[in-house]
Amino acid sequence: MTGVLVTGGTGKTGRTLTELLRGSGVPVRVATRTPSVDDPDAVRFDWDDPASHAGALRGVDRVYLVPPPLTTDPLPQVGPFLAAAERAGVRRVVLLGSAIVLPNAPGALELAAQVRARPGWAVLRASGFMQNFLAPHPMGERIRRHGEIRTAAGDGRVGWIDARDIAAAAAALLTDPDLPSDDAPGAGSDHLLTGPKALSYRDAATIISAQTGRPVRVQLVGVDEAVRGLRASGMPAQLADALAAVDARLGAGKEDHVSTAVLELTGRPPRTFAEFVRDHATEWVDPGAPEGRPRHS
Repeated sequence: MTGVLVTGGTGKTGRTLTELLRGSGVPVRVATRTPSVDDPDAVRFDWDDPASHAGALRGVDRVYLVPPPLTTDPLPQVGPFLAAAERAGVRRVVLLGSAIVLPNAPGALELAAQVRARPGWAVLRASGFMQNFLAPHPMGERIRRHGEIRTAAGDGRVGWIDARDIAAAAAALLTDPDLPSDDAPGAGSDHLLTGPKALSYRDAATIISAQTGRPVRVQLVGVDEAVRGLRASGMPAQLADALAAVDARLGAGKEDHVSTAVLELTGRPPRTFAEFVRDHATEWVDPGAPEGRPRHS
């Protein structure tokens, strides 16, 4: 099967990417821990089970790579997979990386460097997902249940990006006909993906409130309290510590970046946060409101 292996194939970006590729006539193998019986091209894939990797890679020449979630160091699991992909004849890998670097997490940086070192391979350094404002993400769940965002980021801004735009950028790279040969010179590419404007949590809350009629407030907290909240949501302690530290970094203005990469790769600008909110307005309905309507008090 000459085509694309989509890891995380049922996730935020993988599901949309699969639809885009299949809509363009590209064969896709959907890799997930629980493959759908209704999809003949779905295959079991588990980062914790290396025995599932060879079958997923067999016959494909391109891979969309979503590293294992809930870890600050994906390299021990992903490094051997990349080596197996090269042995299997994969000619292009598009890695979903992050523009926001976790503290004390050199493995993620090394993984991105390994991908960039290979001709024709690419790293997508995506900014914060707009989908984080939706359940089941802990922040989205708190908005839905309590109408509140708790953050240690102060008025720091992020170039929030819609996962659908990340998928579109990945599709553009994975359908580029100029795949490299085995002896191609040079290195891969790196793309910073953001939305069209950097927004603070207060900005985002204001837009959600205005578009949905659901009041959303921002509660500023310290880093320690942010850690406790993330751990209480079930997040592993090390990752919770790292994400709370990132919040503090946001407050210092360290992630206030906007790029034009989505436009350059796809030919259209990325979605605005207001467009994202309009598309998902019903998902912020207050579960305690009568008849499912937003509650305004």
